Amino acid sequence: MLGRLFPKEYDFFGLFTAAADLIVEAARTLEQLFKDDASGEAVARQIKDLEHRADEITHQTMTLLHSTFITPIDRQDIHDLIKRLDDIMDFIDAAASRIVMYEIGKAPPELVRLARINTDCAQLVKQAVSGLSNLKNPEELHRLCVEINRLENEADQLLRSAVAKLFREESDIKLLIKLKEVFELMESVSDRCEDVANVVESIVLEYA
Repeated sequence: MLGRLFPKEYDFFGLFTAAADLIVEAARTLEQLFKDDASGEAVARQIKDLEHRADEITHQTMTLLHSTFITPIDRQDIHDLIKRLDDIMDFIDAAASRIVMYEIGKAPPELVRLARINTDCAQLVKQAVSGLSNLKNPEELHRLCVEINRLENEADQLLRSAVAKLFREESDIKLLIKLKEVFELMESVSDRCEDVANVVESIVLEYA
């Protein structure tokens, strides 16, 4: 309903969904790196390209926001949502670049699991953002946000156990420091997905 009240050139919801599509693609690409032993440099370049495209969507959204007198939802909600979506992509890009820079090699199983959680979170974010344009099913949007929060908690617990294991078992101090940073960046992706879920829930409460 909300999206249909405004002409196509004011399609904030389309921009949100386009950003979420890129996030899903980037999360899947990074996860595939761990599964297929693909070229880290090639994956990092691919994700960097996706990050640049996401930046363009963010700029488009901000330009449209500044040039539109009446918006379909609160201006601050639009700003917060596109910024939080951009943050997700930034952390995926940061994790990919560190994996290449630090020459991590074979990923620990906990890192593979974090990548899977991030892909699941990204897909849920896409579903939640896509549902904002009509708000036909606020209960479903709430369910999606709750599931994102659950996965973020799972990622947080996995980070703590993985870092504890590193300090117990990893004798190479340099590798320990590198892996700890990558773990933290990967977990931050799910944190930023939770931030998006919080904005979505705020919008649902206000407009549904």
